[in-house]
Amino acid sequence: MRKHFSRLGALGAFFVLAIAVAACGSSVPGNSVASVDGNPISAQAFNHWLLVVAKSQAAQSPGTPVIIPDAPNYTRCMSQLHAVASLASDTPKQLKSTCKEVFTSYAGQVMGFLIQGYWYQLEAARDHVKVSNSQVQKAFDKAKNARFPTAAEFDAFLSQSGETLQDVLFQFRVDQIAQKLLAKATTKVTPAAIAQYYNANKTKFGTPETRDVRLVLTKTLANANAAKQALSSGQSWNKVASKYSTDPQTKNSGGLVKGMTEGQLDPAIDTAAFSAPLNQLLGPVKGQFGYYVYDVIAIHPATQESLAQATALIRSTLTNSQGTSAQSALSKRLRAHWLTQTSCRAPYNATVYCPGYKAPATPATPGG
Repeated sequence: MRKHFSRLGALGAFFVLAIAVAACGSSVPGNSVASVDGNPISAQAFNHWLLVVAKSQAAQSPGTPVIIPDAPNYTRCMSQLHAVASLASDTPKQLKSTCKEVFTSYAGQVMGFLIQGYWYQLEAARDHVKVSNSQVQKAFDKAKNARFPTAAEFDAFLSQSGETLQDVLFQFRVDQIAQKLLAKATTKVTPAAIAQYYNANKTKFGTPETRDVRLVLTKTLANANAAKQALSSGQSWNKVASKYSTDPQTKNSGGLVKGMTEGQLDPAIDTAAFSAPLNQLLGPVKGQFGYYVYDVIAIHPATQESLAQATALIRSTLTNSQGTSAQSALSKRLRAHWLTQTSCRAPYNATVYCPGYKAPATPATPGG
């Protein structure tokens, strides 16, 4: 399932959106927690998803209770928290404060999800985007069969999560709507665009030349010459580096630097090593840290993928980039058009999708 909008796990919606008959207006009916372009979000729908969120939160920490932040008195929540060992000594005032924080956190998730569900549908109607029941069913069946091979497994998921089949189907409907809205905002990635990206980013599709080098770094020229003489006389790099080198990274590994790229080391040895022939003891070369004796023992040539070889990756990169840009633009469009058509009743206005939202001072940490 593609995540085009904020979700509470694998959620759908518990309400019916009657766009065709919705009346304009911003008032919130008495039995509702919010209204979007005249479409109410009922308290029943909110409480349903509050339970789903609570179950999801508890599932992340096996053994912890399902905390239900029952605003505004929080009687049930306080009793549940009191049974948590780490909170057993909290005062009623502290427990109620924690419950209020939990409610704000959960309500923000629920309201954000439900309101966005409306926004996507309303935007689809405004943009003449339609999704058929067969399209929704096809997408649902494909995902369900992949994740839940048997009907029993899917039923167990519904029971554990607290969701209904209608909830999940609605999720897929909104997801299909989102995909169609995004598709209208994206263009096909053309061969010309791929070639342009390739030419502008050739270094991303190859590797530079690297060299394996043995070196001894000394503080004085005399020690560098002594190290070179010892190597020339047949002493091993391990022995000579251990005795003479002041480089802590290579002193105990025979002076070996594997996969060295240009610009990696002291400029003096860097330049010298990348202009040196293979298997020739050279130096001393004076650098900013002392004197180097060195030997290039392997050269690994640079590689470069062709445009044809890089095309698949570039196409994927450009497609993802377009998708990200389209999602950002769509989110801004939804907010610009529908936020002013949205009203939320306190204390349910706990999300940025409610006008006048103010972030809480501290995040909720139930049971912690």
